[in-house]
Amino acid sequence: MLKKFLPAEHVKSILNITPEQLKARGIKGIITDLDNTLVEWDRPYATPQLIKWFEEIKRNNIKVTIVSNNNEVRVKAFSDPLEIPFIFQARKPMTKAFNKALAQMGLKKEETVVIGDQLLTDVLGGNRSGFHTILVVPVAQTDGFVTKFNRFAERRIMNWFRKKGLLQWED
Repeated sequence: MLKKFLPAEHVKSILNITPEQLKARGIKGIITDLDNTLVEWDRPYATPQLIKWFEEIKRNNIKVTIVSNNNEVRVKAFSDPLEIPFIFQARKPMTKAFNKALAQMGLKKEETVVIGDQLLTDVLGGNRSGFHTILVVPVAQTDGFVTKFNRFAERRIMNWFRKKGLLQWED
């Protein structure tokens, strides 16, 4: 049961994921979370480093769709300046938004990765949908109200994975 929470891989930051790595694995698309994956949950716009990362991803013909549980105003304000398609109020870990993003990109599951900072939403939803999942260290040490509850459960799951030698993680 807990295996559904286990990411296929984990990295410190989305910025550590390169187009070359993705292309070497046949990846043509990214479904990514927004808050605490790309930027802090309370930062309205992309950082210069993240803008540069997105430009490099696009230059390598890798499609990106942001899939967020947040509201339309928040996700649109972030995504529109970057010209990145998005799905808001995704209800992750439900699978509908992941499949919708995949259809919008016109790709296959094996050509797409799901990237996020939460086991209970991003990784569980991506795994349930059959995607390769990549867990990133949250970019902020604080969380929104609802996410605080998820983090409590995630710490317990992470500790279990650590004890089993399945995951090394940075807090």
